[in-house]
Amino acid sequence: MDTTVERSRSCGRAGYHDLTVYTPIPVHEIEEVLERDRPVSRVRIFTLLGGLTGIASAFLITIWTSMVWGQVTGGKFMQLASGGIIGSSLPPFFIIAFEMMVLFGGFATVIGMIVLGRLPRLKASATFDPRVHQRPLRRGRPLRAGARGRRARAPAHRRCRGSEIAMKARAA
Repeated sequence: MDTTVERSRSCGRAGYHDLTVYTPIPVHEIEEVLERDRPVSRVRIFTLLGGLTGIASAFLITIWTSMVWGQVTGGKFMQLASGGIIGSSLPPFFIIAFEMMVLFGGFATVIGMIVLGRLPRLKASATFDPRVHQRPLRRGRPLRAGARGRRARAPAHRRCRGSEIAMKARAA
């Protein structure tokens, strides 16, 4: 395994960064060498912010509803006093906070993938060629790059090669 680790390091120094190594057992040294230069996704920032927003909004909603409607939560009645909130029982609110964290984190992750992936492409890229959509491909043959989209004829030496081989086989 030491030679594999050394070869992985030398490939990294040579400029190869997207390597895949298969081993029968997990080798943490190889994993450290291979994962060192890979970029970290920025989608995780969206997920973190979504999860924290979910937790904060869940606690705000649950505490606000308990105070406005006077609900008894966890055997305690919440009251607003001069020193703050008296009688708050937070453990029942953790369930709601966890669920909202997962919900908001999931939504934020999807939004982050869409935003960072630039998925709603509103204008065509510079590599788009409208001739691709003029006429469909038939039997796997590509279209000619001409204005009418007709299929280009092969040169004579390529067109006749198959028939010449067949004629030579018949003559022999």
